[in-house]
Amino acid sequence: MTFAEKLDAAIQRNASLLCLGLDPNPEMLPPPGNPPSNSLERALGNWLKAVIERTKTLVCAYKPSLGFYLALGTEGLELLAEVLSCIPSDIPIILDAKHGDLNTASQLSKTFFERWRVDAVTVNPYVGQESVTPFLLFPDRAVFVLTHTSNPSAEAIQSYPTPDMPLYLEVVKAVRGWGSADRLGLEVGTAAPSVLRQIRAIAPERTILARSIWSESTDLKAILEAGLNQTGTGLLLPVPQDWLGQPDLAQRVGALRQDISTLREQLSQGPSICELLPQRQQPSLDLHQALIVQLFDIGCLMFGNYVQASGAVFPYYIDLRRIISNPQLFHQVLEAYAVLSAPLEFDRIAGIPYGSLPTATGLSLKLNRPMIYPRKEVKAHGTRRLVEGHFESGETALVIDDVLITGKSVLEGIQKLETSGLRVSDIVVLIDHEGGVRDKMRAQGYQAHAVFTLSEISRTLYETQRITEAQYGAIA
Repeated sequence: MTFAEKLDAAIQRNASLLCLGLDPNPEMLPPPGNPPSNSLERALGNWLKAVIERTKTLVCAYKPSLGFYLALGTEGLELLAEVLSCIPSDIPIILDAKHGDLNTASQLSKTFFERWRVDAVTVNPYVGQESVTPFLLFPDRAVFVLTHTSNPSAEAIQSYPTPDMPLYLEVVKAVRGWGSADRLGLEVGTAAPSVLRQIRAIAPERTILARSIWSESTDLKAILEAGLNQTGTGLLLPVPQDWLGQPDLAQRVGALRQDISTLREQLSQGPSICELLPQRQQPSLDLHQALIVQLFDIGCLMFGNYVQASGAVFPYYIDLRRIISNPQLFHQVLEAYAVLSAPLEFDRIAGIPYGSLPTATGLSLKLNRPMIYPRKEVKAHGTRRLVEGHFESGETALVIDDVLITGKSVLEGIQKLETSGLRVSDIVVLIDHEGGVRDKMRAQGYQAHAVFTLSEISRTLYETQRITEAQYGAIA
């Protein structure tokens, strides 16, 4: 079960959006107060185990803060293992590590996910994507990227250069290209609904792990209205930490859960769960649509007036070469290709040079099928082969390309494959520009399969407010 599936199941089962922090803070120990130092860890462990027992049917996730355990030394790490073992297996664990070091990311990801068996971890984005990637190599786990903190002194940094174009929103835009919506969420520390509203507008498909929302002036309804997605979920709310030492913890958490449920019901009856941009609602995205949005956000899909290789001017430009520099996105693209390719009958994978060669290589490894490719320019020396790689005459090649515009490059590649004795039945591409090209392929005996069509891409980007109505109309 993936993190997203486990979280959704816990939310439904316990009817809760509450995430409870499990921090062994000696200052918060309930009476009789701090025990002697030689029994501190035991007292903290007994307290946190009691907290889990009293709240396990009231929350959807637990969040231990690694720093508190590290502060206790080796005994603290033993305490963490003990606390983790007491959490029911059907409730996801989000380890609050704020990790942001490139050199230790690979080893720590194995410790967190394989040894400690946590389901997600919080990370710091400022070292860059490379420090987050090792945590995303575990397909059933997730990360929450720190995007905003409530610390007053951080305001000068995260709101730079101007409140209208703050750094934290640029962070949100950047990290959305690092991983899919089900595996990369956003950690947001704020008591200001406006901050949540801005982030939700940019990332309608992401799960937000909220922090530091509680104060005397907290407007819970406004927090929910700003942070919930269009389906009334996508937001994890913290249990106030000062409640953990109270004897009526379960009653407090239960009452808060009910308040949240009541407000969610009220908001769902309005015109929109989350009135971010009244002129058009943000849709809830499936994984297919989320991949389109990520391709746009990293600059693979651009809109304007672009001259194509044919000399024609299009109101858009597609540059898929950026994908290979984003490992997690590349993995998702390969998954999409694999879904279309796996049911087809073929002996070898043939990539059309040069743009689709990385994809064909990755797909060859993923499907465990040998790869070949037709040369773009035939050498005037050496073997002068039309097709590189080993194959036998009469075998069937599955042709892989990135985009289908006129079909010219695909047909040229197929001609070289067939001249060399190979058969071709199917072509798989990421994007079909439409315009009848697939019909043209079919008339020549080839079946083209596309992950996306241009109309699907433009519709998704318009509905998520990535492109304007004029840009959408120009393509439609």
